[in-house]
Amino acid sequence: MATRLAEPSAKRKAHDNDGSRAKKAKTVTGPKHRKFESKPTASESDGASLSDSDDGGAALKQGKASLASGNSISNSNAAGKALEKGQTSREAHAKQKQLAQERKAAKPLADEVHRTKKLWERLRRKSHVPKEERQQLVDELFSIITGRIKDFVLKHDAVRAVQTAIKYSTPVQRKQIAKELQGAYAQLAESRYAKFLIGKLLVQNDTEIRDIIIPEFYGKVRKLINHSEASWILDDIYRGAATKEQKAHMLREWYGPEFALFRSGNKGEVTADLSKILAEEPSKRSTILKYLCDMTNNLIQKKMTGFTILHDAMLQYFLNLKPDSEELKEFVEVVKGDENGDLLKNMAFTKSGARLACLLLAHGSAKDRKQILKTYKDTFQLMSGDPHGHMILVAAYDLIDDTVLTSKSIFPEILGKTEDQDPGNIIFLANDPNARIVSLYLFEGQSKSLFPSSHADDLELLSELHEIRKTTSKKDAEVRRKELVASVSPQMLAAVAAFSKELVTSSFGCQFIADVLLSAVGDKTGALEAIASTATGEPNPALPEDADPLYPPPPHISLTPHGGKLYKTLIAGGRFDREAGIVKRIDPPLNFADILYPIIKEHVVQWAVGPSSFTVLGLLESPDFSSKKELLKLLKSEKKTLEYAATKAGTTAGGAKPKSKNKDNGSKPKSGGNQGARLLLEKLKA
Repeated sequence: MATRLAEPSAKRKAHDNDGSRAKKAKTVTGPKHRKFESKPTASESDGASLSDSDDGGAALKQGKASLASGNSISNSNAAGKALEKGQTSREAHAKQKQLAQERKAAKPLADEVHRTKKLWERLRRKSHVPKEERQQLVDELFSIITGRIKDFVLKHDAVRAVQTAIKYSTPVQRKQIAKELQGAYAQLAESRYAKFLIGKLLVQNDTEIRDIIIPEFYGKVRKLINHSEASWILDDIYRGAATKEQKAHMLREWYGPEFALFRSGNKGEVTADLSKILAEEPSKRSTILKYLCDMTNNLIQKKMTGFTILHDAMLQYFLNLKPDSEELKEFVEVVKGDENGDLLKNMAFTKSGARLACLLLAHGSAKDRKQILKTYKDTFQLMSGDPHGHMILVAAYDLIDDTVLTSKSIFPEILGKTEDQDPGNIIFLANDPNARIVSLYLFEGQSKSLFPSSHADDLELLSELHEIRKTTSKKDAEVRRKELVASVSPQMLAAVAAFSKELVTSSFGCQFIADVLLSAVGDKTGALEAIASTATGEPNPALPEDADPLYPPPPHISLTPHGGKLYKTLIAGGRFDREAGIVKRIDPPLNFADILYPIIKEHVVQWAVGPSSFTVLGLLESPDFSSKKELLKLLKSEKKTLEYAATKAGTTAGGAKPKSKNKDNGSKPKSGGNQGARLLLEKLKA
């Protein structure tokens, strides 16, 4: 053991004897261990000026370590001088603050800016300032900024005061500010803070102010749309403030520099429809398309893909490409190739963008459709309630032949898994005007109840997509629909069974239930029993004694018009065909009458004389109702109650006085009473 310990030391000595240097131990010589004196000694002063170059030797190179050490020494010397003057740290900070205030005071309009900031501090606390005091403060603010607004709006701290002045200004004062800033709006749009001032002026919807501001952006659209600050306010103006003609002027600048320099002087004839422009000048087709493509690609590369004006330009470009051309294929690749799919996701929430996404689905190959659908993952729920984005989901139903892909991608996200459904999602899908189209389109198709006049554009887009589908999709439309219905039915039936109490409280919710139960496939027993259970209890219109008057409980379902209509439809077991004049019952039948009757049997007379009297009438007319004789016997025993309800003048089915629509037209008013009770009496006589 001793021999082994001796060997390393012997080797170390031998190594040292070879002439190589032994490493020196590191010693701490940093500035923390130096003693600073008020004045350097003579020897230190002389030594500081000596160098090897003075003696004829080579100049020494100063390394990073020595430079850092020198900086530390100089900083420490400065600290020593400060201590010599007797200044404390607090005094030094106070002096720095004083110097900063002196520099601010030396700037132009320093006193005015300082006063406007004080006024703004008071005005921004709206609820803490009396109306009279606020008016005095606004008048003082206007007295300061009038005639010098351009000087104020370009200062980041003073522009807030100008915005506050606009907020509390009169229409005359706003127009005064707008006119004073005339000629500077493009510059303001590029400012990080002043751009919001433009929005403050336009949000008031004053046509004169709008016509002052927007024309100043003509000829500068290409520059501003690529600017990091101006692009957002420019798109906000295009989307929310500009008229149709002003939008056309701004969009035309995407077609080439000549459209920015030479604008049409004929009022009312300006168009941004690229197909019309190319029809007039077909020789410029390649030039215009190249310029438009370059502008759109430039913004896509910069990740600035959320602009409405960009989506409008992209749609115009796509609509004027020839089918199966190389330009079209390149455009599709550009859209699909955007990283993270931000372009497609942003397109879903604008009118032109959503239409373009639908057209890409229609013209694309199976691979393209799969990639587009994959891009929208985790966005379907948000898209379903959007005025434009919901149509992409409807287009996916009608265009994608791979129904397994469609059902696995869309349904679990918007409905949730069967065992873990969120009631908020289901109620949203049933009641939202746009989301209900997504949830019920496969059941109802293009019915008027699903597509009211407010959604006429949706029907136009669907007809366009169906025309393209004839050449791009292989599967029959009805086969595709049935496959999707079979896929979504279990989740929809489970949702109705789980959230029936929440759904029956609204008219749209009841329509959702009826469509699902009449059109879905599979076992509906659980859903039907859940709907029937909502009819339990006495249909009493009076509030319970312990009910909160501010937040009263929902009325009994028999007292609501939509509830009675739902039960009547389910008892009938199908939809009424106006042309044939009969109810087309579904197969297999629902047999809802036998499920509902045991629940309402105890209060069936109250149903018969109430707003839902047609529900009881439906039970008697149902061909598969097994307790018809029992119900007739029960109603006959209460014939006087039915007669009173049927002949009670001036009342409706719910016992309320009807609103007369023909008071002064000389016509006879309609007979009062409960119409359902009257028809029930006729059934009893038969």
